[in-house]
Amino acid sequence: MATDLKKIQARLKEMYPKVNSALRFNNPFELLIATILSAQSTDKQVNRVTTKLFAKYPDPYSISELTPEELEEEIKSIGLYKNKSKNITKASKLLIEKFNGQVPQTLEELMELPGVGRKTANVVLSVAFGIPAIAVDTHVFRVANRLGLANSNNPDKTEEQLMANIPQKDWSAAHHWLIWHGRLVCKARNPRCSSCKLSDLCKFYNKNLNLLENEQD
Repeated sequence: MATDLKKIQARLKEMYPKVNSALRFNNPFELLIATILSAQSTDKQVNRVTTKLFAKYPDPYSISELTPEELEEEIKSIGLYKNKSKNITKASKLLIEKFNGQVPQTLEELMELPGVGRKTANVVLSVAFGIPAIAVDTHVFRVANRLGLANSNNPDKTEEQLMANIPQKDWSAAHHWLIWHGRLVCKARNPRCSSCKLSDLCKFYNKNLNLLENEQD
């Protein structure tokens, strides 16, 4: 089956017209920290922690004054909190020393910050600054490759293919379409293919049609 890229994108846009990040933030710095914390954690967990964290430490200056151990106490309900506390305190100090306390607006500069990889950098560029980017998290990676918008077992290659297959004006929106479709329908273990409005266009569904129908009976 040949994947109809334009139809998939049009249908996703229709299904998720106004979706955005589920992380709560008030400025680029808060989004940066929340995104670092979100690795291997749910957005709900992160929001519970950051509501209190940002009330006490709203900027890189206040966080940079904490030791990693002090920050650990604030975020210890989050997965990988020890490593994240080290990265966040270091990143806050670097923001002050190199970027005058401001979150940079280029991929290369963002990736200089401890704890920031391509995915986190692209989230900040897209969501905080409105710069077209596609952040490939686990949902985006899974859904894009299942639908046929990409065909790779590598997140960076998946990002490249999505950028080639989706118009630049839709990159940031498409990131959210794929995330929400992954959360609500195209789940990792038990995808809801029988109720999915994309199943007729989906490479994964059509390849595994008989198997999936037997599992859902």
